[in-house]
Formats: sequence, structure tokens, C-alpha cells
Amino acid sequence: MKADFVTDPRALRALPAIAFAALLTACAGPDVVPREVPPPPVTSVAQADQQLAAVARERAAIEARFAERERVCYDKFFVNNCLDEAKERRRSALAAQRAIEVQADRFKRQAIVEERDRNLAEAERRFQEQEARLAAAPPKPTPEPTPTPPPRKPTVPGRVAERDARLRAERQEEAANADKRAQNVREFEKRKAESAERQRKVAERKAEKAAKAAKEAEDAKAKAAQDTTKK
Repeated sequence: MKADFVTDPRALRALPAIAFAALLTACAGPDVVPREVPPPPVTSVAQADQQLAAVARERAAIEARFAERERVCYDKFFVNNCLDEAKERRRSALAAQRAIEVQADRFKRQAIVEERDRNLAEAERRFQEQEARLAAAPPKPTPEPTPTPPPRKPTVPGRVAERDARLRAERQEEAANADKRAQNVREFEKRKAESAERQRKVAERKAEKAAKAAKEAEDAKAKAAQDTTKK
């Protein structure tokens, strides 16, 4: 029965397909690209700072895992498939960390704005209370025969002008800080894009070297086979 199977032309034609399927099964890894999930909610500035610190640590760990995965991929038969999976896993993980970072930064900015609004509201409340006390206080009687002093300049308009000037100065300072933060964000994104481009070029060079080495190995095998045939 065994000899009949080996010499059967149909069985011989099926052998490459069976071997290819077995090779695919052996090269397929158990890793599955993680599904992106929404970031955990942020409820305090301290928690936002903790998440930002954790994002920095996790990004470094992601890059380390990606580098290790690249090294493993170059030892496999289907190098490109393995590299594509590693890149997708890295992209998904970095996207999840970016979502956490954006949410934490947004929470901190909102907390700063709310704190500023509370301070302004408290200053306005104190100002109104002080004005009400001044308005409720009875005027001091003018002694006789002391001449009547010149009327005192009203304090409310002056305080209102002072408060408006203070509010304008605070708004200008907030706008300047917002421009500075936006510039910092743009510079950070630029540096990150440059880093990603450098990593992409390094990966391309590695892939080219691996492809060249594989081709040289195949050429060497082919030459050895030809030399064996000639002998």
C-alpha cells in the first residue's frame, strides 16, 4: 500500500499543496493583534499625570517588544507576513497609548480652565460683597462749622475698571500660554514623525538585507545543485 501511494501520480501532485499547507500552519503564530479599546476615564489631575507617565513607560516597552519581534521574524520563512503582523501590533498599541495621552491632556487643560473660572467667580463675588457693604454703610456726618469737603470720587466705576483690566490681562496671559502649548504639541508631533520615519528606514534596510541574504542563499543552493548535477 505504501509503495502504491508513492508511485501514484495523483498523490505525487498533491504533495506540494500538502507541504505548503503544513508550512503555513507551522509559520502561523498564536499571537493575535489586540483589539483597540477606549482609554479608561480620567477623574482627577493626579490621575491624568499618572496616566501620562504610564504612557511614556508603555511606549518604550512597545518599541522594545517590536524590536524583539522583528528579530524573531527574520528567522521565519514568511518574513514579510510576520513583519506586517508585528507592525500592526505596534501601531495598535501606540494608538491606544495616544488615545490615553490625548484624553489626559484634555482633562488637564479643562481642569486649568475650570480653576481659572472659579477664581474669577470668587474674585467677582468678593468684589460684589465689598461693594454691598460700602453701599449699606451710613455716611459719616459732616462736622460743623467745618466746611464741607469735596465729594469723594465714586469707587464703583474705578473698581469695575480695575477688575476689567485684570480680567483682560488674565485672558491675554491665557491666550499666550495656549499658543505656547500648541507650539509644544506641534514640535512633539514633528519629532515623533521624524522618529517614526527613521525607524521605518531602519526596518526597510533590515528587510533588504534579509532579502539579499535569502537570495544569495538560494543562488548558492541552486549553484550547488547544478554542480552536483554536473558531477
